[in-house]
Amino acid sequence: MSPVIKKKGEKFTFQSKYLLFILTILCCILLVVTYTTDIFDKPLNYAVNYVIVPYQKGISVIGSRLSAKKDELVNIRDLIEENANLKQKIADLEDENTRLLQDKYELNNLRSLFELDASYEGYKKTGARVIYKEAGNWFSDFIIDKGSNEGIELNMNVVCGNGLVGYVSMVGPDWSRVTSIISDGTNVSAMVISSSDNLIVSGSLDLINDGVIAFSQLIDEESVVGIGDKVVTSNISDRYMPGILIGYISEINPDANNLTKSGLLLPVVDFENIEEVLVILDQKKNITEEDRKNAITQE
Repeated sequence: MSPVIKKKGEKFTFQSKYLLFILTILCCILLVVTYTTDIFDKPLNYAVNYVIVPYQKGISVIGSRLSAKKDELVNIRDLIEENANLKQKIADLEDENTRLLQDKYELNNLRSLFELDASYEGYKKTGARVIYKEAGNWFSDFIIDKGSNEGIELNMNVVCGNGLVGYVSMVGPDWSRVTSIISDGTNVSAMVISSSDNLIVSGSLDLINDGVIAFSQLIDEESVVGIGDKVVTSNISDRYMPGILIGYISEINPDANNLTKSGLLLPVVDFENIEEVLVILDQKKNITEEDRKNAITQE
């Protein structure tokens, strides 16, 4: 009986070896047709274009975006690193600028001390730095970083800026205390350069708040002393070396006795800002009572 024929009431059957043979022949025919003709090119191309190309475009777009995002992240990382480097450079430049400003400030201070040293070249001096001051705006009492080890003694004169600051009131091995002429109760025997008239300069923390210090007991019989005249330490002072500038007369008034005058001085030292000073190592010889008696006896 034929394998493809069926009897009445039987299901159609087809042996597998024949099916395999037919499929093989069909595949061969299709291979030959495909190889020798382009009958299937257009349908296949259409299918490829319809299915694959949009997928490729999508992949390409995603790849481009990922690549751009990667480049952006790389640029951001580079910018962050560059920004950090620039910040560090700015910080270094600010530190260097601060050091240069400090050096310039110290150089100006040293130049001022050098000029002051030249102004009083007849005196032996040593430089010192302020290391402590009492509370308040004014340098009425302060500590310097040199003492007896450097030859500093009590009552030595202290100058800075352009003139007299005060005197050494206490001495330690490597420090000294300076009392300035603006301190309450401090008196300086002084002289007006233009007339050689003597007067007394008195310290006052109340007056220095207005930027001035007081003077009194000026004997100006010829009325030649005026505003702006220079006042220096007198040669009759028992503590201060002569000729040290104190300030300039800013106000002058006759006293009630009509014999003397009083007024105000503008000090040449900025008593709000003192950092470095010069200590005059020379001292006036203190004349004792016995010396005075001997001098009178000899006369």
